Amino acid sequence: MAKKEFKGVIKLDVRDSTPDWGPYTPPKAPEGAPNILIVLYDDTGQAAWEPYGGRIHMPTLQKLADNGLIYTQWHTTALCSPTRSTFLTGRNHHLNGMSCITEGAQGFPGWSGRTPEECATIGQVLQENGFSTFWLGKQHNVPEQDICAGGNRSEWPVQKGFDRYYGFIGGETNQWYPDLVEDNKFIDQPYGPEDGYHLSRDLVDQALQMIRDQKASNPSKPWFMWLCPGANHAPHHAPKEYIDKYKGKFDDGYEAYREWVMKRMIGKGMLPADTKLPPINPLPEDVANPADAVRPWDSLNADEKKLFARMAEVYAGFSEYTDVQVGRLVDYLEQSGQLENTLIFYCADNGASGEGSPSGSVNENKFFNNYPDELSENLKYLDVLGGPETYNHYPTGWAVAFSTPYKMFKRYSEYAGGTACPMVVHWPKGIKAKGEVRNQYHHSVDIVPTILEAVGLEMPKVYRGVDQYPLSGVSMKYSFDAKPDAPTQKKHQYYAMLGTRGMWEDGWKAAALHAPLTGKGHFDKDEWELYHVDNDRSESRNLATEHPDKLEALIKRWFEEAETNKVLPLDDRSAAELLGVERPTEEPPRERYIYYPGTSPVPEGVAVNVRGRSYKILADIEVEDADCSGVIFAHGSRFGGHSLFVKDGKLHYVYNFLGIKPEQKFVSKTQLKPGKYSVGMEFTREAAGPHGESLGKTKLYVNDKVEAEGEMKTQLGKFTLSGDGLCIGRDSGDAVSEDYTTPGEFIGGEIKFVGVTVEKAQYLDLEKLAAAAFAVD
Repeated sequence: MAKKEFKGVIKLDVRDSTPDWGPYTPPKAPEGAPNILIVLYDDTGQAAWEPYGGRIHMPTLQKLADNGLIYTQWHTTALCSPTRSTFLTGRNHHLNGMSCITEGAQGFPGWSGRTPEECATIGQVLQENGFSTFWLGKQHNVPEQDICAGGNRSEWPVQKGFDRYYGFIGGETNQWYPDLVEDNKFIDQPYGPEDGYHLSRDLVDQALQMIRDQKASNPSKPWFMWLCPGANHAPHHAPKEYIDKYKGKFDDGYEAYREWVMKRMIGKGMLPADTKLPPINPLPEDVANPADAVRPWDSLNADEKKLFARMAEVYAGFSEYTDVQVGRLVDYLEQSGQLENTLIFYCADNGASGEGSPSGSVNENKFFNNYPDELSENLKYLDVLGGPETYNHYPTGWAVAFSTPYKMFKRYSEYAGGTACPMVVHWPKGIKAKGEVRNQYHHSVDIVPTILEAVGLEMPKVYRGVDQYPLSGVSMKYSFDAKPDAPTQKKHQYYAMLGTRGMWEDGWKAAALHAPLTGKGHFDKDEWELYHVDNDRSESRNLATEHPDKLEALIKRWFEEAETNKVLPLDDRSAAELLGVERPTEEPPRERYIYYPGTSPVPEGVAVNVRGRSYKILADIEVEDADCSGVIFAHGSRFGGHSLFVKDGKLHYVYNFLGIKPEQKFVSKTQLKPGKYSVGMEFTREAAGPHGESLGKTKLYVNDKVEAEGEMKTQLGKFTLSGDGLCIGRDSGDAVSEDYTTPGEFIGGEIKFVGVTVEKAQYLDLEKLAAAAFAVD
């Protein structure tokens, strides 16, 4: 905003002075500007939802599609943080520093994980032009090391142009036990799943409250709301009654689903009649990532088919339940007379997710730890899939099926399976057409330009004294009342994600064959394919040999775009490698950590890192009551974590390795009678297991006496992508061990402090540190 000059007159006496309120009057939004509502799902291909032809019933989305527009060629970056950054700024994801998820940030301009000052957000622009701005749900654009109570807040929503925020910061969260942030602070969830809690419901409750509060005080002011539910990202969690609605509906398997849904999509006008269905495993063996392969349905045994079908039912129930919650918001807008002039974008951030491995998982965290699933382990959870007992994700076969007719899925940017997503636009006052299809090719960078044109504003060329990058996208508003097949006004779009690459220009697409997260490198040896997607929507016919000049021109254009948008270097390292990179923090690296009771949970990104190393935990406690019990130290959840606690008068240490039963437990022989104790454990790493896990021995101590010992293994990767942080005196969210329930507060005694060391010093060294700390206290 340009600074307004004071034009009044200032004299010694106010009676002789002339006021000018101009510089001090808050700006007003353009006359008649619509409200803006973006509903952004996670991990959803076009073939999942009923409006596109899928089996998942979406009553709210269908209602909006019947009275608005449904886009068939709308694309994203193929991954969540990058796509969300384009929604936030209207610039390509590398210009936003979001080459991949923030947990994978690197020390390169396009990989920094921080939005540069040259990229003002749509929230900032609207906020400074008279809009109320609200963000609810997922926020995956904050550097991992900043997600903590004392961390830098520059990338948090309230600092990025949003008046209010309520949701979770990070890639995913438990839908039954989410890690919640309100505005600038961490909070506990308002009630538990035993009382009907689910994050999708809570987010819409909060959204309704924000708009109602705003309308009570400023009814003429338009608002912008970005509603980002956890659906459909893993863990797939939903009330059982919604899951059971789909019982038997996926028993025919994912290959049969592909055939069925493609006919439906063609019949609904979502695809040209001559669209071909590519193979379910389209990549050559020397390129493919085995973790992304699809096991043919007819190769599965009866138990596997039953489990895989139920996993699809859970996903469907999760999606519909969340849509019904969004419906409460849409109903309120209609009842309050706001729907007519509210521009709604209902969409998803990337294709369906293949992170569940070929055999699916009851604990998606195994994927991020490079650890395989076992059918026998997964089958134990068949009857409770989708409930608090699981952190489930369907197998890759459903990812391909729900991304029909495109090749591959999330993370793959060279093919449309990762990038082609559902998009419905609804705006009764601004769109004459109702229930029509739009085939213009567009991308997530086009949303900000569309909003700006719809409300009558422009992205500033200079913001807060910084020259701004030009918008990367083009407005889609021209398409609102265009013919379904009118030419697109978008000319080109590059793609790059985790080593995969593509270049679309004027209806042609070049695709470099490369699988993400393989660690194969050698990008200069990638084979490039060529598709005329205007005539071949599913990219089924490679024209590289027929049009070598066209392919060469597109490859050249990709490298030009890579230079302009700060794309290089490319990185295809495994998830464990990428997530395990040590990144700079405001705190210098240290080997000893001291934690005190009464503090908020310490998030994963800044908590002590015990991965791949020996470590020790020591707590100084006082037992005041013979019935003393509860958590001393806990980090993680039942799906991966460890906890030191007192139960039945004895000291327990549990390391829950990726939720695999039985838990690794160590219990003291000594009964803790009233008195002062130094208690703790020590893990000595001796070797690496076949999947990178640490193997070694654990000792449990009460004072200087070894009370229990034995072999133990620890995780290669994080306990969770985000959430279930390190706690002292209680266990927030989901409990680490089955031997206590959340919050498991420490009662009948006092915890002085807990120390954790990851250095080579002996156990007694930490006791000395404890004594020194008490001397200062």
